[in-house]
Amino acid sequence: MRRRRSLHAQIMRWLRAYAVLLAVVISLFLADEVLEERIWGFFLEQEITQHLERKAADPDYRWQDTESVRLYSLPGRPPPPALSALPYGVRDDFWFDDHENVVLVQRVQGVDFILVRDITELKALEEGLILSVLGLAVALLLVMGVLVARGLRRSLQPLSDLAGDISALSPDQAEQRVVVEDHASSELHVIANALNDYLYRQDAFVERERVFNNTASHELRTPIAVIAGAIELVLEKPDLPPTAREQMRRALDAARNVEQLIALLLTLAKDPARLARSNDTLRLHELLPDIIDAHHHLLHDKALEIVVDDLAPCVVEAPLHLVQAAIGNLLRNAIENSDRGRILVTLDADATVTIEDPGHGMTPAEISRIYKQIARGGRREGGGIGLDLLGRLCDHLGWSLSISSRPGRGTLSRLRLSDHRTVTAGDGR
Repeated sequence: MRRRRSLHAQIMRWLRAYAVLLAVVISLFLADEVLEERIWGFFLEQEITQHLERKAADPDYRWQDTESVRLYSLPGRPPPPALSALPYGVRDDFWFDDHENVVLVQRVQGVDFILVRDITELKALEEGLILSVLGLAVALLLVMGVLVARGLRRSLQPLSDLAGDISALSPDQAEQRVVVEDHASSELHVIANALNDYLYRQDAFVERERVFNNTASHELRTPIAVIAGAIELVLEKPDLPPTAREQMRRALDAARNVEQLIALLLTLAKDPARLARSNDTLRLHELLPDIIDAHHHLLHDKALEIVVDDLAPCVVEAPLHLVQAAIGNLLRNAIENSDRGRILVTLDADATVTIEDPGHGMTPAEISRIYKQIARGGRREGGGIGLDLLGRLCDHLGWSLSISSRPGRGTLSRLRLSDHRTVTAGDGR
């Protein structure tokens, strides 16, 4: 099997190639500057050497200037003032008489020679050549840059594909895996293998949860249903003593509460999208009186009455047992925390149920504690299914719950049974 190249190695390979090309181009320009001076110095020195050799061989030999080359010497032919102050050595790009020259100042046999070579035309030719080379170098750099960008994009494309595959994973589907190409980098294979191992363990966990939920749904609901049915049969006996009848009613009420609690807990363990497929079409303005009637027995021995007002026609899509549990819990809390007066129940067209009780009320600190319990899923205090579980249910289904209260002036609870994922609290009416 071919060894996979790491992503780091692929990126470094392209960057090294680009750096090498850039270094070559820079080196060529630096070499041109350095070599040009040395080459001119070599040719000018050769020119002076040949002059001296000819003069030694022929005493009558005399130097003759040309249009491009002039020779001065001290003693002998003195140079113009602009040349006389030059130090020994080669001077490139020296302007003299409106021409660009290269000048060699050299001492030979006790004589200072100054050789001037006009390079104006050569410089023009050199500049044209440099521009051509520079254009070619820029073009090569651009081409290489494009190739490097393509190479890097190609190297990183499997990473983008992997991110897209991860985004496409659906939490409600089992046996999902991500796949990377065999030529992808070794890092991507490590990531994909780790993610697939996590997905495998998640599938096993979800399956265990599903089996537990199904088992709990059957094993917990069945005995509660049996208990509730037995209590209902006992309550049908006309000769049942009042004290026993009251105890049986309390036991039946407790059994119903446990049924609601089990249903709510199982609901919180399910995905909201799956719950939506089993929603019921509910007419809240018709259902609400039935829920209130089911809680009338809690008014026993209390100077309380439940007043229903302004039930606006309203239809929602939601599980029936959850709506009954949510509204019933708020109504139960209102009854348990009130001794006398009226409990007002209203329904708005946006599926908002409002329950206002004349009870003891709560301080802002108590309301804040309730919402903290809702936020962290803490344990409840009091009867019913608990405001904390009700708050979690609202968050799970996209409903909203708000509670406002003042000590000694009762509590106002609003439950909106529509998709509105906010929970708010107030400290006044």
